[in-house]
Amino acid sequence: MTEYAASWSGGKDSCFAYWKTVSEGLKVSHLLNFINADSTKAMSHGLDSKLIALQAQAMGLPILQQKVTWETYEAGFKDALEKLKLEGVTGLVTGDIYLQEHKDWIDRVCGEVGVKALLPLWEIDSPRLLTDFIEAGFKAIIVSVKAKFLGKEWLGRQVDKKLAAELSQLGIDVCGEGGEFHTFVYDGPAFKKPVKIGRAVPIARNDHWTLDILEYGLGDLACHSDPFPCHSERSEESTHGEK
Repeated sequence: MTEYAASWSGGKDSCFAYWKTVSEGLKVSHLLNFINADSTKAMSHGLDSKLIALQAQAMGLPILQQKVTWETYEAGFKDALEKLKLEGVTGLVTGDIYLQEHKDWIDRVCGEVGVKALLPLWEIDSPRLLTDFIEAGFKAIIVSVKAKFLGKEWLGRQVDKKLAAELSQLGIDVCGEGGEFHTFVYDGPAFKKPVKIGRAVPIARNDHWTLDILEYGLGDLACHSDPFPCHSERSEESTHGEK
């Protein structure tokens, strides 16, 4: 049986791709995440790398966090796959939905390293995909938006059917496949414990608004509100993120 790692951004698509894979009886033994070599932030959504690692802890999975720059991304991606192969991984799960150039890149890079690419969300209708994610019991918030599409008031919004309806009215893909927004999953059937979110502030970064989550930990109840996560007492397992 192929043993997979899941490419992991911390958001809904990578999470749901992982969940669909394990729900079909396939083995996913590791998460793979990429960190900006020039900071402590994840490459994809700009979240603190320790917060992404806490997700893996909440899921009970080891995570490989590979440091890269955009210039060294492909080489770093291949290096990470080679490291995972030493752990018995021979396949990679990704959350790509319909951007053909992304699929072509994943297929090529994985093929060059001798790893099987699996895209369980590929060509699923975006509204159907988001509905399935919500109805499966996953909980997520918006943590980054492209400023040309959405304002900072969208940060911290719960990913739910109301959000999907509002995005549709604006003509925005409800899964944000074009990078219009990014999410963070804090609870759901893949989690042994929820990730508890405390103090967070909006910051402007390049052409995006990003939710800088300053306090987080593992707890029995996830703390959230609209539009921003609430201030809360930190759990005993609390971890402080860096700005």
